[in-house]
Amino acid sequence: MPRGKAVSRSPATGYDDGMNVRLISLATILATALFAPAVTADPLLDVGKGDVGVQADNLEVDVATGTAVLTGKVVLSKGEMTVKCPRFDLKFDSTPHVRWAKGSGGVVADVRGVHGEAPEVELDMVKQILEMRGGVKLSRGQGWIQAEKATIELATAKVTATQVKGSIPVPKP
Repeated sequence: MPRGKAVSRSPATGYDDGMNVRLISLATILATALFAPAVTADPLLDVGKGDVGVQADNLEVDVATGTAVLTGKVVLSKGEMTVKCPRFDLKFDSTPHVRWAKGSGGVVADVRGVHGEAPEVELDMVKQILEMRGGVKLSRGQGWIQAEKATIELATAKVTATQVKGSIPVPKP
């Protein structure tokens, strides 16, 4: 800067006005980059907008590995899905979004009018699929089935089952 030229300085920072403008610009760029919402496409399959609701008696989280264990009276819910059981193992990403969950110890699940019970459940939040295993009982209205394994697509409530027996009501003539 040439000698003898008057420089206006901010009393708050002590920097000249040109430096203040550059600092404000840098702060704006950083704030935009760090705090702007991530641009993502909506999933094709979704049981509801928003977060996965979690209730449990106990929680253990390992941030370094992206895992958590919930025990006691555990309830996971999202939109029209509620899953209850004594234990849930979760995997989450750095955001942190729940990506995967496995429930055990006797599971009760309700998804869009389909009620299910099984010894264990696996929930893939990315694919939006709930899979119950180990002797599954599903019911909807007056109909029911028992199966070794049942998969429920969360968006459509479409159910696929293996080794099935049950009862499906027929309208009276």
